[in-house]
Amino acid sequence: MLYSRCDQSPAWAGLQDLYLAQGRGFDLREAFAADARRFETWSFQAPEVFADLSKNRIDAPTLQLLLQLARDCGLEAQREAMFKGEAINHTEGRAVLHTALRAPAGQGLFSDEVQAALTRMLTFAESVRDQASSGIRDIVHIGIGGSDLGPAMVVQALGAYTQPGQRLHFVSNVDGHDLAAVLPLLEADKTLFVIASKTFTTQETLANAQAAKAWFLQQGGRDIARHFVATSSNTEAAAAFGITTAFGFWDWVGGRYSLWSVIGLPIAIAIGAEHFRALLAGAHAMDEHFRRTPLERNVPVLQGLIDIWYRNFHGFTSRSVAPYHQGLRRLPAYLQQLEMESNGKGVDREGQALPYGTSPVVWGEAGTNGQHAYFQMLHQGTDVIPVEFIAVKRPNHGAARGELAERLADQHQKLLANCLAQSQALMQGKSVEEALQEKAPTASKTLGPLTVARHRSFPGNRPSSTLLLEALTPRSLGALIALYEHRVFVTGALWGINSFDQWGVELGKALCNSLLPRLASGDATGLDGSTAGLLAKLRA
Repeated sequence: MLYSRCDQSPAWAGLQDLYLAQGRGFDLREAFAADARRFETWSFQAPEVFADLSKNRIDAPTLQLLLQLARDCGLEAQREAMFKGEAINHTEGRAVLHTALRAPAGQGLFSDEVQAALTRMLTFAESVRDQASSGIRDIVHIGIGGSDLGPAMVVQALGAYTQPGQRLHFVSNVDGHDLAAVLPLLEADKTLFVIASKTFTTQETLANAQAAKAWFLQQGGRDIARHFVATSSNTEAAAAFGITTAFGFWDWVGGRYSLWSVIGLPIAIAIGAEHFRALLAGAHAMDEHFRRTPLERNVPVLQGLIDIWYRNFHGFTSRSVAPYHQGLRRLPAYLQQLEMESNGKGVDREGQALPYGTSPVVWGEAGTNGQHAYFQMLHQGTDVIPVEFIAVKRPNHGAARGELAERLADQHQKLLANCLAQSQALMQGKSVEEALQEKAPTASKTLGPLTVARHRSFPGNRPSSTLLLEALTPRSLGALIALYEHRVFVTGALWGINSFDQWGVELGKALCNSLLPRLASGDATGLDGSTAGLLAKLRA
């Protein structure tokens, strides 16, 4: 099915005119001064996630044109095509059905197969969690990309739900230092290795798996089949490795959308079957919100439309994600793959070069650490970079009691205050006149007051969104991740690109395979001067 590309819609030209007429001069401070109910108008409740979009440079006329743009591009039809299992990943001839992985039994496509795989995986996870029977203390998950980033992020985020006595380790880098740092912590007879590779051919994963196997045998390990399992559909290759327990999945599960599948085995081992099902339930609730809520109140849709407005009209080329919860510190890295691998494309579905920008650079760090690193640039730098704050209302500090509990609760209030203050400061800024009225004890005594004030002023009017969770639970985390997935879908659908292939990853892999033997032989025939020179330096 063909869909219109965003620049082919009359709304696109209308947005360009609107940007030139008033969008580029939009001032958030004036917008709040003119509308006492702006917060209420631009805040939306989705399952488990409250979204305050009021500090964005957007108004009702802009939104109406963006909504028209979405309809002209057939967003609703494209969304339905995904849920119905049409082959929307057309360059690989595949459906895109991560939503089916979290649908309740009987409610999604391929439900019988999905539920059978889920039950088998959760049953195995529970057997590993039974330490009295399994004897497993350490689980080492070996994967890369989507097979690593999603599970590692979720296990870290849901640390409060893990059981004592078992440790999860994630190894992904082909750099042997990654695995070498983990092995001294282990005992062979108390360790389970999970090898995650759909095809069981991924270079980095297999290199680490073979090294782990060598270590296991050197430590006196004997039962490969008991201490190594695979999440892979290539059972023949896994068996050749010595693995007899393998959990397969389908070609309609993309790597960066795979944590909901058997790739989530380490998550299930970490938090248990009940909480894993809650993670799926939260994601399914967001699926239903995305599929059935009118576009005007649909949070993933609204965020995606704002992304289009910023990237293609304001020219903002990056977005910072600042989760104010230590458990979410790996979320920015996870979102980098989700968004930039999905939408970092330069041609449309027909292979035609695009005349406009696509994926922004996504980056970030947990608050408050980021405030002492890169927030200087956000506040006073020459580029305007929208920021996404994520806050969690209620903390979970585990078994803390007494004075410790009181102090940790106080720290959480400080964390929330910092989150609110940063978004407020980005919007409000500080004028030179306001800075002149302040005393700056650390300022040079030889500079004039006006010069100091200019250094201490902030332009303000810098946009941000705030996503608020009541608590960080399996269900709320599932909903949050699904929200981001659907937001990426929205922007890709409007840009007219295929968000579900990743050919850009392939070229470097192919060149690596050709260069690897050259490191041994020294043969530089046909190489460019730089690569040949570096090859010689590495062999010297």
